[in-house]
Amino acid sequence: MDNWTEKRELVRVAKLYYMNGLTQAEIAKKLGVSRPVISKLLQRAKDTGVVEIYIRDETVSMVELEQQLEHAYGIEEVIVVPVMGSDNEELVKQQVAKAAAQHLPKWVRNKQKIGISWGTTLYHLVNEFPFERDHRIKVYPLVGGIGRQRIEIHANQLAYELSKKLGGTCEFLYAPAIVETVELKRQLVESPDIRSLLEEAKQVELAIVGVGNPFSSTMREMGYLNEEEIRQLYEGQAVGDIGSRFIDASGEAINIPLNSRVIGIELSDLRNIPTVIGVVSGMKKLEAVLGILKGRYFDKLIIDEYLAEALLAKAKGVKVRERA
Repeated sequence: MDNWTEKRELVRVAKLYYMNGLTQAEIAKKLGVSRPVISKLLQRAKDTGVVEIYIRDETVSMVELEQQLEHAYGIEEVIVVPVMGSDNEELVKQQVAKAAAQHLPKWVRNKQKIGISWGTTLYHLVNEFPFERDHRIKVYPLVGGIGRQRIEIHANQLAYELSKKLGGTCEFLYAPAIVETVELKRQLVESPDIRSLLEEAKQVELAIVGVGNPFSSTMREMGYLNEEEIRQLYEGQAVGDIGSRFIDASGEAINIPLNSRVIGIELSDLRNIPTVIGVVSGMKKLEAVLGILKGRYFDKLIIDEYLAEALLAKAKGVKVRERA
């Protein structure tokens, strides 16, 4: 068979299969050959470029972005949430939280102890989480409450609401996230109830955490950080916080009094949890997420596509594209 005749036959078979929708068996019968011959011709059509297959789906670019980020930062799994060109921060946050809620059931399966921190993103996640039934699961708060305002986003409340969704039980950490003095913290963590709760929280199999930007955060908006503490965070070159513990660009806890007054599991404890899932949205969290990735705290990360693109640009050493 010469090249022209072969190409004509490949095109004919490919059109019958891909454009006319005939099965390989139907084509074989039509042309009077065996089905394996048709299979070989179709493969030959792909190998020679007669047929090129493209997957036309908006999620393909997201998958490629996820794989690049996993490789660049050495993280087990990244899920990038498309935001359809939206610049509405609250809407993007809800989309990321919803995606996390859809993936979380498979990750908590067969787990008996899970932990959760606090924040608005995790509040949306718990709201979106589907009802499951696993009476073995117990949910632990990983950090204390932060006061009387916005109790719906506190770790205790989120642990309670998530445990209801799971059909399990929960524990409560009866202490603020940040207390006034180091001495008061020492007294509280030495109390039997708080000490035993923190010890158990260290043993969770999976942790769900959010990320904060100390200079544009819920804690600052609600008045839980005073001006002196903000100054200390600037001087300490803080880039973000996990569970109310503030870190620098390398992911290490900064040495300021504020970090010594937090009641919750330590950053070293977080690193020892088998699976830690970070749920983050918004470009304001970029430097915080970079620090956390460098500190190797996350095993899984769920982020919006803008933040994902910026993280990849950072990994490649190129300028991050500004957003309006």
